[in-house]
Amino acid sequence: MKASTETLRRQSRALVLSALRTLGPASHTDIAAWSGLSSATVSSITTELEQEGILERLPSEAGAAAGRGRPRVLLRHNAGWVYIIAVRVTSETIQYSLVDYSGTLKDRIEEKRPQDELNASAFSKRFCASLARLAKRSSLPHSKISKISITSKGLVARDRPVLLWSAIFGDVPIDFEALLRPAWQADIALINETRFVAQAVAERLRAELGGESPARLSTLSLGHSIGLGLAGKEKGRRISSVALPFGHMIHQPDGPLCRCGSQGCVEAFSGFYAILRKAFDVPQNTIPAKFVPLDQMDKIAMQARRGDRRAEYAFRQAGEVLGVGLSRVFNLYEPMPLTITGPGIRYLDLMLPALEANLANNLVVRFAGPPKISIRDDESELVFRGNVQACLADLDTDNHELNAEAQAFLKVEE
Repeated sequence: MKASTETLRRQSRALVLSALRTLGPASHTDIAAWSGLSSATVSSITTELEQEGILERLPSEAGAAAGRGRPRVLLRHNAGWVYIIAVRVTSETIQYSLVDYSGTLKDRIEEKRPQDELNASAFSKRFCASLARLAKRSSLPHSKISKISITSKGLVARDRPVLLWSAIFGDVPIDFEALLRPAWQADIALINETRFVAQAVAERLRAELGGESPARLSTLSLGHSIGLGLAGKEKGRRISSVALPFGHMIHQPDGPLCRCGSQGCVEAFSGFYAILRKAFDVPQNTIPAKFVPLDQMDKIAMQARRGDRRAEYAFRQAGEVLGVGLSRVFNLYEPMPLTITGPGIRYLDLMLPALEANLANNLVVRFAGPPKISIRDDESELVFRGNVQACLADLDTDNHELNAEAQAFLKVEE
């Protein structure tokens, strides 16, 4: 019973903090209406959170009500309670962002990656130095950084922050937990970035729907790599998201060589290097380029739009394979809205007709109707926002340690 009470208390705290994430500065009455908690419970929880420094009151004049009566007391997250660092690693750049507990970006370092840096050890050394520089610039001790959340494309371990495979370093793993200890005591996370694209799109859609979470949606990232993310609502109000290893799903056994070393992956037909290889009729077992400059892709696209049949076919085949792959995913999960993002959207006019045609040929899609397809050109911001939103939601849920009895209770429940 004691453990059950502790669990309810923890859930109530998370609901209060989630309400303030959604509403912004809000009164006890607003929080109670949004969360469904009683006024007495909200009052007790907010008092507790204020005492712990997690919440703070706005200056009294900010809560002054129009007309007569006492001014409303508005509460908000204490921005300086803890901080997070959100890192995005791509083939071209590494972006380090310092964010406070209110979700405000405080500082950012963005570095171009040397294209000849193929050594994981050199990358790791520079990575640690840049993290330390970011904290030092803001005069923050490492103890104030509660979480370091890193995003990358590639194959990520499910249970620990280890990059198992990446296009740049191949099968050489990078263990970020081992890399950052003991200098950092923060929680270390490594997530495939496509998951956070889906998270951010779902969060924005929820805001547009007035707080109602979307049932499920998908996001497709086009570029050097091919990524697919899914997002949807969990029990309650929280949105969950996942990145599927879509780009390395086998489309055709013994097909073109992929950067991962397998043959016939979706990416080996639809990634930038695959389109380049097909447009120039390069043998399909040629070792793929790790990086294709956008100006090179622009030239191939220009040729395709001018009627060059080989270049045109390279993009059309990329769209066909994407459509077949999405059909398989929709067979498993059901058709759902699709948002397409990434640098490859600049060539979407050359791929979309074939993609849609292959979706339309799918039995499930024929009965459910074609999914709504939208385009977003701000992938970098989506990755950043999705990462920050997920980190803050985790902090709101885990804002205090459960006692041993509660932990044991939850373990049994799971």
